Amino acid sequence: MELLERIKQTKVVPVVVLKNIEDTVPTLKALCDGGLPVAEITFRTACAADAIKLGCKEFPDMLIGAGTVINAEQANAAIDCGAKFIVGPGFAASVAEVCNARGVLYLPGCVTPTEIITAISYGIEVVKFFPCSNFGGLATIKALSAAFPTMKFMPTGGISEDNILDYLAFDKIIACGGSWMMKGTPDEIREKTARAVEKVK
Repeated sequence: MELLERIKQTKVVPVVVLKNIEDTVPTLKALCDGGLPVAEITFRTACAADAIKLGCKEFPDMLIGAGTVINAEQANAAIDCGAKFIVGPGFAASVAEVCNARGVLYLPGCVTPTEIITAISYGIEVVKFFPCSNFGGLATIKALSAAFPTMKFMPTGGISEDNILDYLAFDKIIACGGSWMMKGTPDEIREKTARAVEKVK
């Protein structure tokens, strides 16, 4: 619950793709300097596990999680490296089981009522709604919320500086995932992050 509260306070979860381990520290420092000490490091690259490990060592107060986690092996590897939360593009029962057993927050990607019912059966209270813009965006989240009044959402995919406030205005959305601030040099990332932080305040 404390972790969810921290995510709720930041309002934005940067989706970070690191292709080279050397980029880890400058990238995470740029996010922290911009006022957003949180990162979902995707498990799509060869150095992802090492990047999470290095990030957790260098930035112990930062909220670092693993994204694009699709199986138990990846979930265990990410948690072993220090990931504080696990995010999936879809729902995986094996990942839910690992996270439940190890006491780690799991935010699975869910876009249908059936997927949300499955998530609820594993005790999950917040789901990632992904890819958000392709599945009807805010209108769909509002429709799903009517059927699942206790479920909270973290929409990701198609969220930008232009529409984030529309999403955050809906009380069932705890935060938005996004990568729009992650393009460019560390200085550019810091500037865009600071602008995002200012906007969501």
